[in-house]
Amino acid sequence: MVIILLVFWGFFLALFGFRGTHIIPHQHVYVVQRLGRFSRVLESGPRWIIPFVDVIAYRHSLKEESIDVHEQTAITQDNVSVILDGIVYVKIVDPVAASYGVKDPIHAVLQLVQTTMRSEVGKIPLDKTFEERESLNAKIVEAINEAALDWGIRCLRYEIKDIKMPEEICKAMELQMTAERKKRAMILESEGQRQAQINLAEGARAKVVLESEAGRIDRVNRALGEAEAIEMLARAGAGGIGMLAAALGERGGEQAASLQVAEKYLEAFRQLAKEGNAILLPSNLQHPGSMIAEAMAIYNQVKLKTETTKALHS
Repeated sequence: MVIILLVFWGFFLALFGFRGTHIIPHQHVYVVQRLGRFSRVLESGPRWIIPFVDVIAYRHSLKEESIDVHEQTAITQDNVSVILDGIVYVKIVDPVAASYGVKDPIHAVLQLVQTTMRSEVGKIPLDKTFEERESLNAKIVEAINEAALDWGIRCLRYEIKDIKMPEEICKAMELQMTAERKKRAMILESEGQRQAQINLAEGARAKVVLESEAGRIDRVNRALGEAEAIEMLARAGAGGIGMLAAALGERGGEQAASLQVAEKYLEAFRQLAKEGNAILLPSNLQHPGSMIAEAMAIYNQVKLKTETTKALHS
């Protein structure tokens, strides 16, 4: 009896064993149905199912897949028609939901991407479509993941490849950009001129301040020089007077002083004769001796007054 069973089992394996054995590649899963109902998920590696009872209903790849989104027309918030295309990256994260949640998960995601893209583009104006491309991509990914949660698919990222506009809109935008660049150039030029005028005014003010400061320092230096010169002349005059007084006290000093007074008296008349056209001359000009005597008399009177003043003070 045992031998009969072994023979029958060997015959069964030889006839149906090859049909029931499956080698599943890495990053792939098979969904098995038994008698029409979900049974289990076979992961990578050698797997065996019961022939005629178990059936591999779905085969899924767990790799990330890129799907091209064909060109489609969308209308922006400011009623401008644009043509967009892109690429979406998806991945199956739940094979059972991808098998029984939707008939064709890739096709469903593609349709969802197109409708979501049109909806998101309609919320923003044309200018923002170019400026906020990254934000637009993120919003589309968020909307797809929220809707495709029951399909066992997760959207990893979405990228807009190209945005095309009507020709008249392109020309208008080019004119707008040209006008904007001209405006910026004029603003920059005016700012440069204003800064140049400010720099020139500041330079002129600094020049005036420096010149006035230099003039003040020059006047101060001249005043100090003149004061020092006056002081030195006063000191020299005082020294000369002291020396003259000392000389007058010596023997023969008065005769020398009388002679010097007479010389100065005659020199003064000589200078008057050179510089003036009309001069007053003394009546005794023909007698120089009398002129010297007058000068000596004046000197004696001054000397007498000086001695009297000293006597009174003492």
